[in-house]
Amino acid sequence: MDVNAAVAAAAAIAGVLTGVIAMLAFRWSERDLKRPARSSLHTEPVLPPGVDTVLSVLRSSAVVLDEADSVVKASSAAYALGLVRGGKLAIEPMLQMARDTRRDGEIRQVELDLPRRGAGRGGEALAVSARVAPLGSRLVLLLVEDLTEARRIEAVRRDFVANVSHELKTPVGALSLLSEAVMDASDDPEAVERFAGRMQIEATRLTSLVQELIDLSRVQNDDPLEYAEPVRVDDLVAEAIDRCRHQASTKQITIATGGTAALQIWGNRGQLAAALGNLVENAVNYSAARTRVGIAARRVTHPGGDLIEVAVTDQGIGIPDRDKERVFERFYRVDPARSRATGGTGLGLAIVKHVAASHGGEVTVWSTEGQGSTFTLRLPEAGAPRDRAPLEPDQAPDTGDPGAEDDDHGQSGTSASPPYAPLPSPEVLP
Repeated sequence: MDVNAAVAAAAAIAGVLTGVIAMLAFRWSERDLKRPARSSLHTEPVLPPGVDTVLSVLRSSAVVLDEADSVVKASSAAYALGLVRGGKLAIEPMLQMARDTRRDGEIRQVELDLPRRGAGRGGEALAVSARVAPLGSRLVLLLVEDLTEARRIEAVRRDFVANVSHELKTPVGALSLLSEAVMDASDDPEAVERFAGRMQIEATRLTSLVQELIDLSRVQNDDPLEYAEPVRVDDLVAEAIDRCRHQASTKQITIATGGTAALQIWGNRGQLAAALGNLVENAVNYSAARTRVGIAARRVTHPGGDLIEVAVTDQGIGIPDRDKERVFERFYRVDPARSRATGGTGLGLAIVKHVAASHGGEVTVWSTEGQGSTFTLRLPEAGAPRDRAPLEPDQAPDTGDPGAEDDDHGQSGTSASPPYAPLPSPEVLP
């Protein structure tokens, strides 16, 4: 009996101890469930208050990294640039900057050239500026600014300044040399007269260059629709012909007009006259003697409102295929030698492109080398919606496919097939 009593007492004590241990284990597990796990603190850190809102309104691409280099937060622009892939920062130099900043807390900045997504080897690089700074004690903030467009604009500006300097230097240098020649030939009236004539030609070229620079600056900076009005196409054609009548007469070039009469364009009269005048002047300058230049206008139907097309056709040297997409660039000339002979500056078509774009239209070119060219100016008809956006490539009329790439957001292009005949019922002008 004593042995049985001892066994029973031992069993009771063991049961009590088991119950106490079970109760302690239950309470301990409840406490652990309420306490955040260590791994959760590591993988999902909390952004400081207000940071998420600030990052959402930044223009820069933003990426927040934790101590394990995992992406905590990334803007949509960061994904678009290809900075974040698979939850990780994909650009090794930026990742190394983030690690260095996390180690010493120093803000770092660097400019990088990255391969553009979707472009193979040799494709255009993406220029970016990356800035890394600590965000609290455990996070790192990366801000990336896309500099590609700014660099392109800077390159265009730099080339423009270089071209202007070169073009100005040529007539100025010629005037300097001719003035010295006049002084040395002071005893020879015939030589003085010859050199003076050359000086007059160079002075005229210099004046034309300065004027076209002023015109180009004006059409780029001014809003042409601020002083817009209905402009008769017939008046623009007559003014363009008067501007080139002397050159055409000297080369025995016939200027003929045709198409639909009494059409009107909505826009700035001065800029429209300059644009059409440049097209006609180019046609005369690049045409051989005893040929014909045609000017014709017509109305074409367009979903956004009727357009007026004015086509200028010549029988000149034509434009090689390799040059068609560049003829609207500033100072670009298909035949530099002929341009020097005719006094061309290389700015005329650039002015035409900007005028067309700022008026909600476009200019296209069809050309075959050795057979001539046709430049077609398309502009909104007076009475159509005034605030018209420039034509998109898929909305262009069926007379030509704009294909030229534009660096100033203007519409210009080439036509794969000849446009309509520009002289249905020509009226020959002397």
